[in-house]
Amino acid sequence: MLQLISHWRRRSRYHDVIRVCLPLVASMSATTVMEFTDRAFLANYNLEAISAAAPAGITAFLFMAFFGGVGSYAGVFIAQYSGSGAHRQIGRVLWQGIYFTLFSGLIFWLLSLVAGGPLFRLAGHSPEVQALERIYFDILCRGAVLHVAVATLSTFFAGRGMTRPVMLSTLLGMIVNIPLDYALIFGRWGLPEMGIAGAAVATVCAWAVSFLLLSLLIFTRDHDRRFAVLSHRAFSAEIFLRLMRYGVPGSLQFSIDIFAFTMFILLVGRIGTIELAATNIVLSINALAFMPSMGVSQGVSVLVGQALGARQPQQARAAVWSGIHLLLVYIAIVDLLFILFPQAILAPFLAAARNPAAAGAVLAMAVPILRIVSAYLFFDALYMVFSGVLKGAGDTRFIMVSIGLASVLCLILPVAVGIAAFGMGIIGAWLCVLLFVFVLFLLAAGRYRHGRWQRMLVIEASARREPS
Repeated sequence: MLQLISHWRRRSRYHDVIRVCLPLVASMSATTVMEFTDRAFLANYNLEAISAAAPAGITAFLFMAFFGGVGSYAGVFIAQYSGSGAHRQIGRVLWQGIYFTLFSGLIFWLLSLVAGGPLFRLAGHSPEVQALERIYFDILCRGAVLHVAVATLSTFFAGRGMTRPVMLSTLLGMIVNIPLDYALIFGRWGLPEMGIAGAAVATVCAWAVSFLLLSLLIFTRDHDRRFAVLSHRAFSAEIFLRLMRYGVPGSLQFSIDIFAFTMFILLVGRIGTIELAATNIVLSINALAFMPSMGVSQGVSVLVGQALGARQPQQARAAVWSGIHLLLVYIAIVDLLFILFPQAILAPFLAAARNPAAAGAVLAMAVPILRIVSAYLFFDALYMVFSGVLKGAGDTRFIMVSIGLASVLCLILPVAVGIAAFGMGIIGAWLCVLLFVFVLFLLAAGRYRHGRWQRMLVIEASARREPS
């Protein structure tokens, strides 16, 4: 028995998973705490503000997820170069991500000028909600280049398995965001009462703080000597195009996921304002619970990339199952809380609402939705780990096609047709969400089991360890 336990401990990678993933989980959770606090403040400001915040925020995040996802895919390159020992290629990859970030800033500025009005008129929400949606969307888009820059710069550390600096930069942004959020929404400490605009401004300020800290930590003489972060600034068409080849499909995975939920929220708005508010609150809670799964997914991508770069796929497999075991323990705890204490979890969003009757209706609607989310979280956690494996190997086109088909066939079309033709209610709509994530889990798990990912690389096959 002791020999068996010793063999199991040698083969497992729980320590590596915790070392890499835990700071990423903390970073993701800090980001979500900012969003959670933002919406909790807005829910207590007025019903129109919270009804506008989630549709506008998730619409802006749809674009940020794409550009930030492409920039952050540099982390897979960095992980594989780190595993292969080609360390001075890291600076060159990072700079290609930076050039892409600068391009994204131009696109975001154009979106802030032309996209907000038409998008939210199409949604068909009330005029009061539409006006607030445009304000929130425009401010977030104008500062979104900072969000993409943070995602891109974070890969310098995360790709090498050094995730604590990423966590520290995000925590510092959170420390700035939460009090500033409160002050600008409600007009405290001598600052103007800006409502939903104040929430957006506070978010952009948090991104700026994180960007500044990461820049100071990365661009040093020591890092230039080891990783060429200053001397390899030249544009490299070969690496840039390879980053686009793998990064765009990899980013579209998450962007399509966000798009599917954006459409879901817009469609739910057609059921009613109470249903929309309940959905927005539950999605905010779900985001807080879901981010650890995303952090583990990103950490597994790093560990898989490093293992494949070092030509050790068995180490990648050990990291995958260690990550799954640890993540399922967390999911079990969260699911019990959602099932047994839903009202206590929902209370912070509605405790100080100015319309008690509307708040009570929202609470009654949100309780059964939260229990559906408990099942959703289980399958989503497994999907995120398996998709993280595929991204870490470079199997990004399969993920993109899978989520594209599943989002249309299992979520958007059933909900749209159900609401328009059959009077589908909010519970039926959320059961479609559960079906969607279950299908994604089956597809990703099947691809993982096939094993092709173990023979894939995003870096050139000739990359090898450099002399010290």
